Amino acid sequence: MVASITFDDETLGACEALVKACRASGVTVGTAESCTGGLVAAAVTAIPGSSEALRGGVVSYAIPVKHEVLGVSDSILKAPGVGAVSSECAAAMAEGARRVLGCDVSVSVTGIAGPGGEEPGKPVGTVWMGVATPRGTRTFPNLFEGGRARVRAQAVRRAIELLAQGVRESAERG
Repeated sequence: MVASITFDDETLGACEALVKACRASGVTVGTAESCTGGLVAAAVTAIPGSSEALRGGVVSYAIPVKHEVLGVSDSILKAPGVGAVSSECAAAMAEGARRVLGCDVSVSVTGIAGPGGEEPGKPVGTVWMGVATPRGTRTFPNLFEGGRARVRAQAVRRAIELLAQGVRESAERG
């Protein structure tokens, strides 16, 4: 069975506002995605004119891609209790995307969408996000409810919000 990708009006509206803000400010964005599998970039590119805003995205679903492409250190990825679903990994992914894609602002998404994959202290729905801007990098823990599709949809919406915040901050810095 092939699933089609659709985004709700709220998400598309947020993407439209993001693209408009990027175009007005000249700020570019990028993504580093694991559990969302490129859905954040897909949502942004659903908006006409998004090529002026989005530099690209890295789908780093596999641990080696996080390490080899985005530069997430083995000390993060192999550390007990840290690993790929952590603040540290989200920060490194966002910084790696900003560097690799040459964008002003990047967002990272790494988590457990389910239905399996939970770890001690990391239930299904645990999603860490990072935002890297010229001002620095911040991370945000999230615990989304629902099945796999709902967790991923909520993660996309939150990632778009975080990109928009980063664009506003970068534009204000001028």
